[in-house]
Amino acid sequence: MQVTEMMSRAKLLLFRGSNIYHAKKCSLHTTSILGAKNPKVALIFCGCGVYDGTEVHEASSAMVHLSRYEAEVGIFAPNIEQMHTIDHTKGEPMEVNRNVLVESARIARGKIKDLKDLDVQNYDAVIFPGGFGAAKNLSDFAVKGDQMTVEPSVEKVIKEFHSAKKPIGLCCISPVLAARTIPGCTVTVGQDKDVDGTWPYAGTAGACQSMGAQHINKEVTEVNVDSDNKVVTTPAYMCETAVHKVFDGVGAMVEAVLKLCK
Repeated sequence: MQVTEMMSRAKLLLFRGSNIYHAKKCSLHTTSILGAKNPKVALIFCGCGVYDGTEVHEASSAMVHLSRYEAEVGIFAPNIEQMHTIDHTKGEPMEVNRNVLVESARIARGKIKDLKDLDVQNYDAVIFPGGFGAAKNLSDFAVKGDQMTVEPSVEKVIKEFHSAKKPIGLCCISPVLAARTIPGCTVTVGQDKDVDGTWPYAGTAGACQSMGAQHINKEVTEVNVDSDNKVVTTPAYMCETAVHKVFDGVGAMVEAVLKLCK
């Protein structure tokens, strides 16, 4: 056998071996968290774009991690008008407004339903990615701060999942939704003080506490798990940081939510 042929066969065996190992590793990783169950998770969007809707990287991160754990995902958004639509090249409002459900469908690749059609009995958990849409469309936190109200269909979903003792995951600014609707829960939106510009929205921690929640300081790759209320939160883009750290933090949130589905 010639040397080149031996090398080719060796590479092929190495490639096959690494794939087998990777498959086994992924299988074991999934099984260790979920057992034989593939939970059904509702994912709630609030538009498309960080300044007026869902933060796309956070949504994508949640979808990737849920896919990796072989969860069955249903995507929903309220069929309402946005508070306003932002030109993301300028950071300024546009004259023509947009619909939250229609815009959310961009991220969901069209596979999305009206939030009013979400039946808590059909799902094991619910997850809210962040983005300013959570503070503008799912609530009016962006305008009213700790005097905020939650959009009625969103409030209904959160309270129904909480009453059913099913886990609720939230990241970035969306933990304010839990702070308002679940009295006494513990959440994180990252840090409560901004020392070097890394945490520009640190004041949100105080607003959560003003609404009756307890805020726990966490880093961007960490999660806070309120086991009593089954509320899992992570800072995501409340922190000015690298996208892979946001991805890792959202992954930790998804993993914690799925563990609570047992």
